Amino acid sequence: MSSYVGVLVSDPWLQSQFTQVELRNLKSKFVSTKTRSGRVTVKDLPPFLANLKEFSGTFVENEIKTILDESYPNRHEEVEFETFLLAFLAVQSRKGGSKGATSFLKTSTTTFHRAISESEKASYISHINNYLREDPLWNSYIPINPATDALFDIVKDGVILCKLINAAVPGTIDERAINMKKELNPWERTENLSLCLNSAKAIGCTVVNIGTQDIAEGTPHLVLGLIFQIIKIQLLSDLNLKKTPQLVELAEDNQDVEELVGLAPEKILLKWMNFHLKKAGYEKQVTNFSSDIKDGEAYAYLLNALAPEHSTHVTLETKDLSERAKKVLEQAEKLDCKRYLSPEDIVEGSANLNLAFVAQLFQHRNGLSEESSNPPVSFAEMITEDDETSQEERCFRLWLNSLGAATYVDNVFEDVRNGWVLLEVLDKVSPGSVNWKHANKPPIEILFKKVENCNQVIKIGKELRLSLVNVAGNDIVQGNKKFILGEIALMKDHSVFHTVLMRYTMLQTLNSLKSHWQGKEITETDILNWANRKVKKMGRTSQAVSFKDKNLSNGIFFLELLSAVEPRVVDWGLVTKGRTEEEKMLNATYIISVARKLGCSIFLLPEDIIEVYQKMMLILAASIMNWSLQQHSDTESWVSDDCDVSSLTEEISILSIDDGSSDAQNDEDVK
Repeated sequence: MSSYVGVLVSDPWLQSQFTQVELRNLKSKFVSTKTRSGRVTVKDLPPFLANLKEFSGTFVENEIKTILDESYPNRHEEVEFETFLLAFLAVQSRKGGSKGATSFLKTSTTTFHRAISESEKASYISHINNYLREDPLWNSYIPINPATDALFDIVKDGVILCKLINAAVPGTIDERAINMKKELNPWERTENLSLCLNSAKAIGCTVVNIGTQDIAEGTPHLVLGLIFQIIKIQLLSDLNLKKTPQLVELAEDNQDVEELVGLAPEKILLKWMNFHLKKAGYEKQVTNFSSDIKDGEAYAYLLNALAPEHSTHVTLETKDLSERAKKVLEQAEKLDCKRYLSPEDIVEGSANLNLAFVAQLFQHRNGLSEESSNPPVSFAEMITEDDETSQEERCFRLWLNSLGAATYVDNVFEDVRNGWVLLEVLDKVSPGSVNWKHANKPPIEILFKKVENCNQVIKIGKELRLSLVNVAGNDIVQGNKKFILGEIALMKDHSVFHTVLMRYTMLQTLNSLKSHWQGKEITETDILNWANRKVKKMGRTSQAVSFKDKNLSNGIFFLELLSAVEPRVVDWGLVTKGRTEEEKMLNATYIISVARKLGCSIFLLPEDIIEVYQKMMLILAASIMNWSLQQHSDTESWVSDDCDVSSLTEEISILSIDDGSSDAQNDEDVK
């Protein structure tokens, strides 16, 4: 297998719009132009694009200028490669180009006019107003008027979206990293939006088809889609057995409990709803939050079961569906649960808003008995997870979902067992590697068909030279945690599929950088040397001996590295000395947010930095290095003259998983 990867860009959607041949050709011409003049501005784009063969004879320079003026009014603004690609797509879309997704580019004639739900917009605004009303920014942004399109202007600087993410999953973003001054320049707005999107991925949102430009332009359906994902994560956050152990009441035996552990929050919500409906005498099963609740009957039974003190038969006796829906909401209002829904939303079966409404009911009154808060020992053992196992599962799950595969992963241990998700992921990291004719699409009831999928996963993995020694497809089917995430007790954070798949993708990213140094492959030593020289060059004294150097735990080195690649991105007035655990935590959270703000898509936790997880340290440094070299096409020498450059797969031995003794020794070194 060739180690050549090609040109990578930070925005996955943008990457998907071009073939590698196109990217290499455009990158070469862009770098050549920038090298000659020192910089490329918006003013330079019309003559540049007009001379490309793709537009020769189709557009003259003035026509291209007119097209670009709509999206890039500042003609003196400097343009980097990714902005150039967006400009290329904008012009191509006027040509009637074949790039289907260019409808996401928002010039006046290319906007894909998707109808948005005014009801959804009003509900999301109500949520934002409610949860951010105590925020100091209230007077500047909130309350937002739902009767106008103010929301789509307010989100353009990224601040409110970052705040909303923190409301959904507290602590995701270090708010010290948000640019919040009254007047933000374009660069600062882009930083906020990068921080927002990368943080959204880190909490489980799917943002493959959303770029910073989409939000900067206030594209309604994309903005509302992102906001709903964030709100959904917040509303469903308690729908798991660790946070709400009373949910065990939904299970009749241990087998049901085991199934419950692996269910997605949305499915648990349906199961909870049907549990109460059955007790209330409702004879139907609710399988969705749309057609099954349009007549309002299920809601009437559910509210009678949850709030018997407000119970009434008038709702069910009402024949007119709109009137019944109104009475349902009158009853819900007595529980302070009306924010997300109107009678029309019930009758029309608005799936998003009905899901939000039911989740709100669960938050206010779940109707489960308190005795279930002390589950039996067998259940407790079933949900007890080693903290490191949980951390590994979270990182792997978020990384899987960030790839934009069709299937969303809610629980790694359960969702990968039929092999389909892993086939989708392999097809993303190595396009064309999967033989879909021999793949079995879910739902799969027959065991051997699951094994067939998983055997193909193993076969492809070996073809990609992933280290899968003594591994069979049946290990995946059985949900073997020891295989899926590795034996944590013996090989700390050296998980099998977590390691090999993320490792393979990381190798692709790292090898894409070798164009910056005479085509040589990059080693761990090269990355470390590059980072140390960057820090030293800015006059700092911090140096890292290795990526398991315990001195990295205070965060100073990575903050100095971030400052070295972009001097103004770190506010040193906010940095602590990292002497206490509290100070280390402050620095670690700041590092992650600053890296995401630059555009690095990372899934590590502050604890990974504080505890100096070697693999995570390497990935963090490589991500910063990748960003730096993409921004500066001056082919800086990042490999030292005396560096012994060898194969990347040989050098990055810490990521090898076919030698248990090596991994165990690395673990001892880290302790």
